[in-house]
Amino acid sequence: MKATNPQKGSLLVAEPSIIGDMSFNRSVILLSHHTETGSVGFILNKSLDLTLDELVPSVKIKFDLYNGGPVEQDNLYFIHKVPDLIPGSIEISNGIYWGGSFDAIIELINNKVINESEIKFFLGYSGWDAEQLQVELESDAWLVAEDVNYSQILVAKDAVFWKNEIQKIGGDYLIWQNAPENPSYN
Repeated sequence: MKATNPQKGSLLVAEPSIIGDMSFNRSVILLSHHTETGSVGFILNKSLDLTLDELVPSVKIKFDLYNGGPVEQDNLYFIHKVPDLIPGSIEISNGIYWGGSFDAIIELINNKVINESEIKFFLGYSGWDAEQLQVELESDAWLVAEDVNYSQILVAKDAVFWKNEIQKIGGDYLIWQNAPENPSYN
């Protein structure tokens, strides 16, 4: 039986049935907020062809940017594991934090105090209204990962992360792990 009871800190893994959806195809999303009024999360494995220093000129070091989701793509968001260095951080789960002082982050990056294994930046986020996520789970759009390796959240890279999550889920999903992203390429 598939888990359909997400919570803050859960990973949502796009079901193979979502193939063709440009926003969420082979996505793995970390839920940073989940209540009865709605949910917010960030796609962890969709890098952009833009770096943080290109977006924020005061940043002097290249950091990858990720497509966090289709909502508010003109806003920058971040998750990290250094709350003691970034005032105003909010814990998501198991040592992963959301937000905090962006001025502090710029200084920490420029002084090489933090690196990409400690923080991840997103343009936009993924959001669901009350009960919308539950409806999508029940219609087989998402799987809720049961065994989350939080140490991989900040270093997850593109389609390999989705494939690894599908392998952990196992069962009938294993056949999809090596399928082409676009079935017409087969």
